[in-house]
Amino acid sequence: MTFGIALSGLKAATNYLDVTANNIANVDTTGFKSSRTLFSDVYATANSDVTATTPGAGVQVAAVQQQFTQGNISFTNNNMDMAISGQGFFVVRGNEGVSYSRAGAFSVDNNGYVVNSANKKLQVFPVTTGGGFATGSLSDLQLQTTASAPKATGTAKIGLNLQADAVAPTIAFDPNVPSSYNNATSMTVYDSLGNTHTATMYFAKDATTANTWNQYLYVDGNAVGGANQLTFNAAGKLSTPASGMVVTPAYDPANGASPLNLSYDFSAASQYGQAFSVNSLTQDGYSTGRMTGISVDPNGVVSARFTNGQLTQLGKIALASFDNPNGLQQQGGTSWGETFGSGAARLGEASTSNFGQIQSGALEGSNVDLTAQLVEMISAQRNFQANSQVIKTANDITQTIINMR
Repeated sequence: MTFGIALSGLKAATNYLDVTANNIANVDTTGFKSSRTLFSDVYATANSDVTATTPGAGVQVAAVQQQFTQGNISFTNNNMDMAISGQGFFVVRGNEGVSYSRAGAFSVDNNGYVVNSANKKLQVFPVTTGGGFATGSLSDLQLQTTASAPKATGTAKIGLNLQADAVAPTIAFDPNVPSSYNNATSMTVYDSLGNTHTATMYFAKDATTANTWNQYLYVDGNAVGGANQLTFNAAGKLSTPASGMVVTPAYDPANGASPLNLSYDFSAASQYGQAFSVNSLTQDGYSTGRMTGISVDPNGVVSARFTNGQLTQLGKIALASFDNPNGLQQQGGTSWGETFGSGAARLGEASTSNFGQIQSGALEGSNVDLTAQLVEMISAQRNFQANSQVIKTANDITQTIINMR
């Protein structure tokens, strides 16, 4: 019986060493979770139960239990890298179905899908037509490969100061005669095809009405409507038009694009004693853009960035949580599968409940404590040696009994 007990100890020590070796081997594996070996004793029982003098029958491995503690997060220069700070798991889908992972080293395949090293596709909550995200369904995250559509300029906001004591021109306005106006400024506007056009605004102080200026608009050198009057009060604030908006007639760029319907917001304009100055010129149009990269915010919203300055939301990363993570089935490739023991996956969003936050441009490292594992390795070695010595001692006793005469 001693041989059997010692043999079970050898097997347990070997298993202990195997688990420790696996932990040490994966000390640099992204998203890896270390394991520990749990042992239980063995008794040979009969109908009469175990008596007070019955020795144990050895040891067995009760379980190899993973430790889902947080690993260290290190920053990278790749926005496709993502780390979870919390208890959630990334949801990925492959040919064999859905699995869960803490390894956030993602890349893009030839079809634009975001995949991990096992070519499993990252799952997100899709964007709805009315804005927001459909948190009741999952879809593969695919980067937008088409160009960002242009947007024609509709409204421009003009922040400037017109000099209060400026001298009004004495001749009729002519954009080619600088002495017929006081000041001018230009900005770029866009048509429906994304083509650029130069919009120039001219300002001429009215010679007959105090605190009044005539504003003229030219696009690509062509007049758009006539004079628009801007009137200021005694404090230098714009009083007419009261809304600050100047709506111009439609301008046809004659290039196949739709006519431009421009509105100019002069509510930030002023008439003070200082010299003419332009404080801000903004407009809401933009040209065609190509994708330059993606960004992921702490809430898991994935957005594509384009050269025209636009951001397009592609989805919101879905995270999964389990009542008993230790019940998950290891599948290799730093991924796990749902089991009855783990409980059903609960899907949710980052920064809610206990799902955790997502850090873009970072990776979660292995949670293996190398120093602790080296100590475990020494313990496994001593356990093995001690059980070997038991076998040797039992063998010596057996030989002594056999040699008795």
